Amino acid sequence: MPNSSPSSSSSPSSPRVVIIGAGIVGANLADELAQLGWTNTLVLEQGPLNIPGGSTSHAPGLVFSSNGSKSMTEFAQYTIDKLTSLTGPDGRGSFLPVGGLEIATQDDRLQDLHRRAGWNRSWGVDAEVVDAQECLRLFPMLNPDKVLGGLLTPGDGLALAARGTQLVMDRARAAGVEFRDRTTVTGIEQSGGKVTAVLAGDDRFPADIVVSCAGFWGPKIGEMVGTTIPLLPLGHQFAWTTEVPSLVGKNEQPAGASAPILRYQDKDLYYREWGERIGIGSYAHRPMPVDLDTLRTYSPDEITDEVMPSSLDFTPEDFAREWEATKELLPELRQTQVQRGFNGIFSFTPDGGSLVGQSREVDGFFVAEAVWVTHGAGIAKAVAELISLGRSNTDLSGIDLNRFEDALTTPEYVSETSQQNFVEIYDVIHPLQPRVSPRDVRLSPFNDRQKELGAFFLETNGWERPHWYEANAALLNDLPEEWKAPEREGWADMFHSPIAAVEAWKTRTNVAMYDMTALKRFEVKGPGAGELLHGLTTSSMLRKPGAVSYTLLLDDEGGITSDITVAILDEQTYQVGANSNIDFANITRAAREQSAADPSKWATVRETTQGTCCIGLWGPLAREVMSQVSKDDLSNDGLKYFRTKEITIGGIPVTAMRLSYVGELGWELYTSADLGHRLWDVLWEAGREYGLIAGGREAFNSMRLEKGFRSFGSDMTSEHEPVQAGLGFAVKASKTDDFRGKAALADRAAAATQKLTCLTLDRREDVVLGTEPVYLTGGAGNGSDTASSSGGAGVGAEGEANEAGKADGYVTSASYGYSIGQTIAYAWLPNTLSVGDGVEIEYLGRRLPATVTAEPIFDPEMTRLKG
Repeated sequence: MPNSSPSSSSSPSSPRVVIIGAGIVGANLADELAQLGWTNTLVLEQGPLNIPGGSTSHAPGLVFSSNGSKSMTEFAQYTIDKLTSLTGPDGRGSFLPVGGLEIATQDDRLQDLHRRAGWNRSWGVDAEVVDAQECLRLFPMLNPDKVLGGLLTPGDGLALAARGTQLVMDRARAAGVEFRDRTTVTGIEQSGGKVTAVLAGDDRFPADIVVSCAGFWGPKIGEMVGTTIPLLPLGHQFAWTTEVPSLVGKNEQPAGASAPILRYQDKDLYYREWGERIGIGSYAHRPMPVDLDTLRTYSPDEITDEVMPSSLDFTPEDFAREWEATKELLPELRQTQVQRGFNGIFSFTPDGGSLVGQSREVDGFFVAEAVWVTHGAGIAKAVAELISLGRSNTDLSGIDLNRFEDALTTPEYVSETSQQNFVEIYDVIHPLQPRVSPRDVRLSPFNDRQKELGAFFLETNGWERPHWYEANAALLNDLPEEWKAPEREGWADMFHSPIAAVEAWKTRTNVAMYDMTALKRFEVKGPGAGELLHGLTTSSMLRKPGAVSYTLLLDDEGGITSDITVAILDEQTYQVGANSNIDFANITRAAREQSAADPSKWATVRETTQGTCCIGLWGPLAREVMSQVSKDDLSNDGLKYFRTKEITIGGIPVTAMRLSYVGELGWELYTSADLGHRLWDVLWEAGREYGLIAGGREAFNSMRLEKGFRSFGSDMTSEHEPVQAGLGFAVKASKTDDFRGKAALADRAAAATQKLTCLTLDRREDVVLGTEPVYLTGGAGNGSDTASSSGGAGVGAEGEANEAGKADGYVTSASYGYSIGQTIAYAWLPNTLSVGDGVEIEYLGRRLPATVTAEPIFDPEMTRLKG
């Protein structure tokens, strides 16, 4: 939920914006703000404007759209479009549309290229997996004995980043933006929790908004306002060969290219033509962290095209193996030598994503860091919208500055995880693959008991979360035939266990307990707490204690920025079950603004996740278990669905909430962390005679999809409004008061052309995992044409997909539904589809038939939850 713009009450031209850094992000941000009418902008650059000396100045310029994130792909596409449109007086542009080619020299890589092609088509980008012969035609230097195939993205190419940045600065200047170079920022003033000025030595520049676009210097800027910017500068090798015979006279410009950018990810290498030479980039070497405190400083007069702060001395010993691998892949280069190279500095983060958004601690301080050239103009546009409109038209939740928990922003954690991301940048990574290290960062009080049960842990936000329990394998022999899922192969079988079927079966027929401790939660407390949450959410928060609401947070245009659960514990105390630290940051900021506007309506926001824990006890026998350990009335009348009250379990004080994300009778049971171990043991002992088991996340996710419960960030984002996301029920018609986004809802819902649609795959053995493209088939969507006319070409004799064209939609979440014996997939598709219509889902290059299905699939009358 992006906070409203600090200038919402001012005219568009009045806020004073200071941007720190004139690289591709900062310059484009100034230009994008100017296009929106914000021209009272000053851009400060410590180096010379023609060669700022940061990553933009030395970036090789590769622009690859392929990304598992829809938002990042859109940012890349906008960058391509904008650079293409930027031409100088000489008529030369800022983008070379040479295309991109990712090659496979191993079978697992070739399979992954089909997956990546699916991403592209899901997000509307042309892509095609081509055979080895076509790879050789596109890049004739390739060794024909090495290549199995490749992924061609014809719209990709090379950004002339430095040239494009100069052109965009010229346009911004013409609109009234001021640029100052040779100006080093030394401080940022703030008052009342808001930025007021930027200091550069003796100079003071008043500011209502400050944006750090300082690249790998960003952490230093963040320190000036007490905001952690969790990135690590790392050296990355790039080298040029001597003249290549086949390139002599081929390319007009000295740094020009006509062949596609080449990625050799099996060896962590990439290549581009550089006039008559080949440029080689390597991620194969050891991580090379850069200490900003010891980084050599240059005066602006010392900076040249080859000497700049972001360009470190080349270390040939780190390039030796990569040079041999290069000559093996491109035999013609055996006639050349490495002419020169450098170790350029780039920014890496704990999860590999960019850092974008407003500081939680200081209003008016924004960040756009760890942004690569590929996404530079696109992210600049999004930040300009965030500042001027209060929201970005492209979802930013995946790259929000505030997404990391505090424990994951320490220098040690950032260093280790960022270096690992550098090592794995070209690896084939399964969507469920956990990091190897550090592990055991965040443990629930139940961790030792889970280990005793043989828990297989995956890691999320530092938490160790059981995916299944090996102790339950003993029940596989008892599993009824109708609950057994088909065996999986390869990619789909990774991080999967048939034990999940047992855990789902026992939850649906017996009783199970789930560790819900990792659920983000915080307390909003004070005389203004109810009014604060009432104005931010789609439900009434001015209710009696004991009420629990599933509700939405929206932006000003009605886009969903989160779904949360709010429990009213007493007249001034609310517990919020949130999605991430982003919700905590945004509600904290909103509370600060409300308290400042009216001190009598103060509210504090306090993190409670670390000091508490939670067990979900669910299943038809859940009441029988609870009757053994609690004397409280937990009948339907004693604690109704979506209500909460304080109870005791085995003498332990517990906050019980009548909720279930798996669609079964039961409760979320909260207590303090010090009592968690005891709570687990008490329930476990009481449940023995009822066959109680512990269940993991794989079964949990299967059951939540059977019930049609949404997951923010996967199933819906700020790009979607409630009705089309199937969440219209969460916007309470009885709530006549204004809440954020309310005014825009009706128009946005009327304009929607897609909806989140429930699909079941027609064949039991077929499995998909998420982000796959979906195609309409003949007759689907009230007379839509065949898949061929909508971007697909149907299924061939062997089920192979014709990979040309764009998809009609994409899968968000998917899992095998053990209760129904089919794979369930939710997908964004045209809202003209009806139940029973057929579609096709492309999975690793094959088309799988699926059918639009009424939802929820399991227990549509909700009798099990409410009974």
